[in-house]
Amino acid sequence: MPPEVRIRCYRPEDASALYAAAQQSKADVYPWLPWCHPGYTLVEAEEWSGSRRKLFEQGVEFEFVIVDDEDRFLGGCCLNRINIPDRMANLGYWVRSASTGRGIATRAVQQLADFAFSQTDLERLEIICAVSNEASQRVAQKAGAIREGVLRGRIFLHGRPHDAVMYSILRSEWLAG
Repeated sequence: MPPEVRIRCYRPEDASALYAAAQQSKADVYPWLPWCHPGYTLVEAEEWSGSRRKLFEQGVEFEFVIVDDEDRFLGGCCLNRINIPDRMANLGYWVRSASTGRGIATRAVQQLADFAFSQTDLERLEIICAVSNEASQRVAQKAGAIREGVLRGRIFLHGRPHDAVMYSILRSEWLAG
């Protein structure tokens, strides 16, 4: 049976769990998310975990921890790069290496879309991932996002541009579905 999954706001005390998850997951996460670099430190995790609440309250970005039913740290997901005039945001996610392949990211994305369309006035969520990041594409598809196409040179990873696949979730379709 798949584990229970829920999302909740970051808390300062999440730093050590974030750090441990990043240490475990660098080989899998770093190619796609450069923040999870080989030299990632506990201080970086503390700064990140401690700064999320204020940004959340200001509506600048909505960062969540993905946890199981015992509040164990499984990964993170977010709505960031919020474009207020166009009512759209980027939706991102990652899951620690020991917890991949169990539908955790998919369920977290679905909960995040529910949050976006019930707690904000966002109309469009975009998931953008490197063409070669097949795992992230599978999550987007399973979560109900629609593939819109390939964007040439859309993301910059490790010093060079990469083509990316764009998926979207629209408020009207999500609420109807």
